[in-house]
Amino acid sequence: MKRSFIREILEHTTSDTISFAGGLPDEKLFPHLALRESATHVLGDAKSLQYGTTQGYLPLRNKITHLYTTEGFRTTADNIMITSGVQQALDIISRYHHQEAITTESPSYLGAMNLFDLNQLEQHPVTLHRDGIDIAAFETSFSQTKLAYLIPDFQNPTGYTYTQEKRAQIARIVKEQQGILIEDAPYSELYFKEKNQSISALLPEQSFHLGSFSKALAPSLRLGWIRADKTLLEPLLAYKEAMDLHSNGLSQAIVDHYLTDLHQYRSHTALLRKMYSKKMQVFKTYLDELLPTLEYTIPQGGMFIYGRLPGISTSALVKHALKQGVVFVPGREFYYKQERDDELRLNFTNCSAKEVYRGLSILARIYKQACHTNKKAA
Repeated sequence: MKRSFIREILEHTTSDTISFAGGLPDEKLFPHLALRESATHVLGDAKSLQYGTTQGYLPLRNKITHLYTTEGFRTTADNIMITSGVQQALDIISRYHHQEAITTESPSYLGAMNLFDLNQLEQHPVTLHRDGIDIAAFETSFSQTKLAYLIPDFQNPTGYTYTQEKRAQIARIVKEQQGILIEDAPYSELYFKEKNQSISALLPEQSFHLGSFSKALAPSLRLGWIRADKTLLEPLLAYKEAMDLHSNGLSQAIVDHYLTDLHQYRSHTALLRKMYSKKMQVFKTYLDELLPTLEYTIPQGGMFIYGRLPGISTSALVKHALKQGVVFVPGREFYYKQERDDELRLNFTNCSAKEVYRGLSILARIYKQACHTNKKAA
């Protein structure tokens, strides 16, 4: 198992580094005043500091349930388990399915691939296209694995979004093969135009739908959840209990109080969508001006632009960039045992417009130098 490049980079960056690497939200948009008010209210009751239940704080589970049911995805509190972020949700599920095989996207989320390796799941990568995973290859792979991990909304790392047609095809395949889908949806609230129906809503009894407050509220809360049928969820409770007894009770109570005013939460996520859409457009404008050779797809939401610089090793490029105070993630980090070294992922939500222009200007200069060196070598 290789250590996350992103974690390593974060440890070696300074306050002066322009980082396009991590999936960092814009901290200026954190609802810190509202969360502070909720924290003050919660800490007024000493019970908020007591142990909690393994499945999670019931009032918070009820509110998450409401978020599902208002979208037509029938859910009860018994279908929800609170986890310490989506990362723990993935760990719990992959521990339960250890030494099995799993169909994944290629490229895919590095944190998930590392967990699958750690828990000895045999990974079967399937090519991801701009409109979603290759359906024919997915069906062939899933017929063998009966388990799949997908990120249909603004996928990490590519930013791609599955079409409704492909979502329906995947649901059909999972049902016919009597398998299970793990649907990772941390970015689903960060859509720019419209929210897509989850694949899990089409097969509620054969899916784990993973949600998180890290991108929509604040990462340090470390709160995520699993939405699944009771028969799928109940066996996971023993794993969760053995790991940490329960997720942070104080964070759960704070978020529960914050969600008491759902209008406040929806206004906040609407603001995120508006501001992130503007940030993406600014990033795109500067990309087209400064790195016109980058081949990329404009994302419909989320936090990332993913692209290709033909003939350039982005793994080498990032080493030079870091020396100049700029960092991104080379695409090869997101492939499972494959060599693809001309792609890169860029985060557009964290930096200011001024930082974006300066950072991309530095990248453009380093890129031109690399192209010149390659020509001389040829």
